[in-house]
Amino acid sequence: MQSLEVQTLEVISINLWLVLISLANLAILYAILKKFLYKPVKATMAAREEAIAAQYRAAEEAERSAQDAQALYAGKLAGAQAEVDDLLHEAAANAARRGDRIVADARDKADGIVRQAQNEAAMEKKKAQASIRREITDVSAALTEKLLGREMNTGDHRVLIDSFLKDIGDEHDGNK
Repeated sequence: MQSLEVQTLEVISINLWLVLISLANLAILYAILKKFLYKPVKATMAAREEAIAAQYRAAEEAERSAQDAQALYAGKLAGAQAEVDDLLHEAAANAARRGDRIVADARDKADGIVRQAQNEAAMEKKKAQASIRREITDVSAALTEKLLGREMNTGDHRVLIDSFLKDIGDEHDGNK
């Protein structure tokens, strides 16, 4: 049993040189991995982090730019709306002025037509009165001639009748 124990102890025993060599191998492997793998991976990770940070900065800058553009657009839109309102107000005012001018012109033309019609009516009235006077003169001269049985001087007779008709016309005009 003792030999079994010694054998077991030998298998269980620790060889110091073997442990030291294993530790040296581990240190060498760590140094190799650190030099050829850890530093490049760390550099790649740093580059990716920087790229992501740059993308975030670009996105924030784009968002700020979009907000500025939106504010500018809103300002221009408000300005354009105000300009449209001003143009509509001015167009309405121009239309009202033009309408007033057209109405005034129409009134002036209508007044002119009425005055012309009144003048023409007055002229026609005077012509009619003169015509009636002539007819009355002619008829009264004919009647007087028949009544008196002799011929009167037509010129004298006309003067007499015209003065009589004028007196009647003046009285008639004065009564109005």
